[in-house]
Amino acid sequence: MQVRVRRGDTVEVVRGRDKGMRGEVLRVLPKHGRVVVQGANLRKKHQRQVQAGGRTMSPGIIQFEASMDLSNVMVVCPSCNEASRVAVERTDGVRRRICKNCGKPVDA
Repeated sequence: MQVRVRRGDTVEVVRGRDKGMRGEVLRVLPKHGRVVVQGANLRKKHQRQVQAGGRTMSPGIIQFEASMDLSNVMVVCPSCNEASRVAVERTDGVRRRICKNCGKPVDA
């Protein structure tokens, strides 16, 4: 699956409970077609006390960002500041991502 979202991109959630929220991409899982967005799709996990490698993990309820499907996010163009689709353009062997709204490159 071709992924047009990279780690560090600002994306907007377009479907689901966090619709309309913007955040930075923390991880991209291209094999599974999923992405982890900072502050979106928050889950709670009840963690028991674990000893591993001489360190102790403290017990309690931890909150973390779970992965979401790649189709539920759109890249935010830095020049027009809108969520848009991304095209891939190859010039002289260099691959660049282009905003479909304004036509300017998404890569800095």
